[in-house]
Amino acid sequence: MNGFDGWKIFGTILALALFGSLLVALSVDETIAAQEQLATTDQTWMEEIEKTFIPSEQCKQCHDRHYEEWKGMREQTMDLKTFGRVDGALLHGTALTSPVFQTVLGLWLQTQPDAEQRNRCLSCHVPSVTVFPQHTDRIIEQVMKGGKHVKVEGISCSACHLISGTQENPNGHPTFKISAGATIFGPYADPDENLVHPSKQAEVYKGAHYCASCHFGKVKNVMREDIPGQILKGTICQDCHMEQSTGSSTSQRGALTRPIGRHWFQGIVIPGIMLSNRNLQAEWFSRVDIKAKAGQGIIAGEVLVKNGALPHTFPGGDPVLKQFFVTVTLKSADGQVVDQYEERFGKTFEELLRGPIPRPLVNGGTTRHIPFSLEAPQEANGLVLEAALSYALIPEPTPELKNAYLETLPTDKDREKADAIIKDYATPRLLTFRTMNL
Repeated sequence: MNGFDGWKIFGTILALALFGSLLVALSVDETIAAQEQLATTDQTWMEEIEKTFIPSEQCKQCHDRHYEEWKGMREQTMDLKTFGRVDGALLHGTALTSPVFQTVLGLWLQTQPDAEQRNRCLSCHVPSVTVFPQHTDRIIEQVMKGGKHVKVEGISCSACHLISGTQENPNGHPTFKISAGATIFGPYADPDENLVHPSKQAEVYKGAHYCASCHFGKVKNVMREDIPGQILKGTICQDCHMEQSTGSSTSQRGALTRPIGRHWFQGIVIPGIMLSNRNLQAEWFSRVDIKAKAGQGIIAGEVLVKNGALPHTFPGGDPVLKQFFVTVTLKSADGQVVDQYEERFGKTFEELLRGPIPRPLVNGGTTRHIPFSLEAPQEANGLVLEAALSYALIPEPTPELKNAYLETLPTDKDREKADAIIKDYATPRLLTFRTMNL
């Protein structure tokens, strides 16, 4: 064998080796791709959930009216069409797809919550995790991808209508009790017979404690069925937030025999509604008073934050995230700020769902006393005290926390959108104020 033949054999061996390496590389790449594809297409966990929590699209076949209201497709008022700030109105059907929820969840996840805390967070937005806690992280993954990637349902028809009652929960809220079976529960004592599912009455649907299972910041006792009130006595959440009409809860026509609650759950924080209803102003809207005395270069006293007898913490909605600010400002006769004190009520992102749910700023029918002390000139004549109550819908994240979340987003456009949401929802809005001349 001459030198040329040797090189020829060596070249053949080398080519075979390179080809073998290429095959191995292709095999590894194909395995990884197959695994990724399997993770993307594996829907068995969703199918497991949907065997119990029937997709709302199936309910639409008979309950088209309620489906369209829940989805935001029917007879919406302008405030419901405006998917802006949630203190205007947001539909329950957007519990998972809302970019606001995605942003807040993304910020909170940067604080490294454990499995129990993650499940607790989603239990109101996705009640199915109380039955299938093993799928919590899969649902979170969909939420964080956002938009069309969210395939699982949150507050769906079945998520609400599998609730058969309430239960004590020593570890925190929610307190709803889900009966994971074929029976659909509702408020009617004589539900229409049908060939699709058995129906049964559950008294919880006629009580405030049904809504308070998730909106637990609203009432003094989440297990109490009635709402005590001086003006709206005997009124429950559903009376205002599920506008009553008559008809049938199914697609039947002409059955005008009982009241039907609308399923868009309209918020009543709309300024026009508030201004036009004096009872609501008296019962619900937070207000402040000032008690103060001057002496020895100090103005000392307390701000009294009051809420009407209707058990609401204004503004409504989320019972965990909201922030309240009581600001006391001492001004001179010409309007110059002499001294100022501010106190914040609410949890930071790092504190959320770690320990007991925070006490609301003020429960319905109660008064919160907030002491203050301000430095003042010896001559107090002409001084003016101003007490202001403001709120924000989410905590202000630290720069480190915000940057950590924004870095997880794929594009600059996504980061700009999230940054705008954070700024808007964390910015305090004035609720009410009071002045006092000294």
